[in-house]
Amino acid sequence: MAEHDAVRLALAKPSNPHDSAALHVSGLARYADDLPEPAAMLHLAFGQSQEAHARITAMDLSAVRAAPGVVAVYTAADIPGANDVSPVAGDDRLLADGDVLYVGQPIFLVAATSQRAARQAARLGRVDYERLPAHLTIADARAAASLIEPTQRMARGDAAAALADAPHRLTGGFDMGGQDHFYLEGQVAIATPGEDGQMHVLSSTQHPSEVQHLVAHMLHRASADVTVEVRRMGGAFGGKETQAALFAAAAALVAHKTGRPAKFRCDRDDDMVMTGKRHDFRVDYEAGFDAEGRVLALKLRLASRCGATVDLSPAINDRAMFHVDNCYHLPAVEIVSERLKTHTVSATAFRGFGGPQGMLAIERIMDDVAALLGIDPLDVRIANLYGPGRDVTPYDMQVVDNIAPRLIVRLRADAHYDARREAIATFNASNPVLKKGIALTPVKFGISFTTTHLNQAGALVHVYADGSIQINHGGTEMGQGLYVKVAQVVADVFAVPVGQVRITATRTDKVPNTSATAASSGADLNGMAAYNAAMTIRERLTDFTARSFGCDPEEVRFAHGEVQIGTERLGFGDLCRKAHMGRVSLSSTGYYATPDIAYDRAAHKGRPFYYFAYGAAVAEVAVDTLTGEHRVLAVDILHDVGNSLNPVIDIGQIEGGFLQGQGWLTTEELVWDDKGRLLTHSPATYKIPTASDRPRHLSIQLWNGENVQPTINRSKAVGEPPFMLAISVFSALAQAIAATAPERRALPPLDAPATPERILRAIAGHRAA
Repeated sequence: MAEHDAVRLALAKPSNPHDSAALHVSGLARYADDLPEPAAMLHLAFGQSQEAHARITAMDLSAVRAAPGVVAVYTAADIPGANDVSPVAGDDRLLADGDVLYVGQPIFLVAATSQRAARQAARLGRVDYERLPAHLTIADARAAASLIEPTQRMARGDAAAALADAPHRLTGGFDMGGQDHFYLEGQVAIATPGEDGQMHVLSSTQHPSEVQHLVAHMLHRASADVTVEVRRMGGAFGGKETQAALFAAAAALVAHKTGRPAKFRCDRDDDMVMTGKRHDFRVDYEAGFDAEGRVLALKLRLASRCGATVDLSPAINDRAMFHVDNCYHLPAVEIVSERLKTHTVSATAFRGFGGPQGMLAIERIMDDVAALLGIDPLDVRIANLYGPGRDVTPYDMQVVDNIAPRLIVRLRADAHYDARREAIATFNASNPVLKKGIALTPVKFGISFTTTHLNQAGALVHVYADGSIQINHGGTEMGQGLYVKVAQVVADVFAVPVGQVRITATRTDKVPNTSATAASSGADLNGMAAYNAAMTIRERLTDFTARSFGCDPEEVRFAHGEVQIGTERLGFGDLCRKAHMGRVSLSSTGYYATPDIAYDRAAHKGRPFYYFAYGAAVAEVAVDTLTGEHRVLAVDILHDVGNSLNPVIDIGQIEGGFLQGQGWLTTEELVWDDKGRLLTHSPATYKIPTASDRPRHLSIQLWNGENVQPTINRSKAVGEPPFMLAISVFSALAQAIAATAPERRALPPLDAPATPERILRAIAGHRAA
């Protein structure tokens, strides 16, 4: 089978191209920085803290104000309302107002006639500090008992007693690093003042409503005075869920103060220094198990570096706890989660939202159990899968749609896992320098915001008298294909081509009080809201047609771009014209709230997810034991998206998610120095995956099934779950390293990301132990 044949087979269902695909490849897609700039526009830059933790004792900005091109300079004292750009806790400042909490924290704001002038001037500020103790690492924060919130505990059964009774026991631990979002389009916002104190903000944000509310509070205005708009983002991955508010608020402050449009286009180095990352974790565990590898008891401690402020860390660390089980039943388990406050930029949302960290922990434990027993890690994974009588999670949610066992069986056969494992063993026995490894790992990812009230969405649908349709909803487009998916939903309601549906920029003055486009819920929430709006209009058209033709509403059918009434045929546009003349409203809002979810956070019990999305991947790797370099040779993926809304879009999301996960676990290393300064703050020092890192053989198949829950068209979310398929690469690397000393029944001491240096250390540690 040719390299891409499997992908072609997965596309049996009709797909529509991304709505902006032609604009992307032709360079005509407009992003915020592409819009024409008026002559009066000001450009912005922050003066940033050079200390990780200190008290500002004096500040001299005279040289900044005198610099060429500078129009205005602002400090916290110039903010008319709340000095707050945080999502929940109120602890993220637009501009520092006393203490600084991390290197790069904004202290003052420069407005100039060009971006270059603003950045150059910002470097001229003189700030005097009184240094304070700084906790930079997980170990530092642990020693100081520095927490953003109390340590959380989720448990079932008596893990300590079960450990004592288990036939086999092991202890272990490892570290996993964070990750920079590295969106192609950096943080950017344009604020334009209107009349009577109104403000329009064009922002590259996943959460327009949050930006609206924060800007309004900062300006001491009502939310109705601020309109936030976003047509598209050049990537986000969670990095523009809360982080975009800082730049939007800065632009709005300058526009408000000067009466001139203001633009903040953040430089890439500044962007990487100032914005939050994925949380890095320390994992420690004790596991008890039987001779077949069934885990009987588990005590697990997760410690994350949350950074200087709360941001979204409580929910992110909660989700890490939720996903410690992955696809496995843990009969007696205790999960302890430490949320550590450090003097580094606050960690934030990132694709998977803590789920990858929790899932990597349990997959590492499965590999550890298999190594001690000397058996295939896949057999250990299968022995621990959820099943009848073993289908309740540690947080008391029943797993009602457990397709993981069937999915693994099919992928194991399709990818020829067993034959390849035998061939790899033969290869390793005769090759002293190159070692190969193979692993099959599953994914079970919960879909819904774990903060219950966020699971709601609105939409606005207009049908015009010529039959053309316009749709607006609260979801944002960051390249993931949400707009075209929702457009397909609306087109299907009226049985018209998707090209007849015009998708408009997300705006807070059209659909209010929306949730972020996050938690893989964009299509679930906004697709259903748009469906409800469209169905309201279709029902009006149906009733009008029935009255006009003297028939029952059941006799009216929408199909193939027309309306059928018995043997009569009427073009959809003709019907819309008649309905308009008949004074029928062709506009409607729609609303949707996810049902049947509730969670008691104090007890860590409930049903936080509406359903689970599943997947599995087989990864084969090769390691050069002399250099520590590796290559991912082949990957086979079988992934569950329910009844896909758009297979070609979903295939793209699976491939992109997998490669981004591979980057997190292999090449993307964040390094801070002992002063809290980020050293990996540009493409020169931070290595994201490239086209050459994509395995030559990459087969992606879609699981043939429907969602058991009544989601839109019985589809399933696809944004985040594929990210964790890349755990198969990390497990395969561990197998390859283990082959350097095959007589040892132990898991190599490998931390993530598995850079060449870490792989060499793991090889040395494995051989020496």
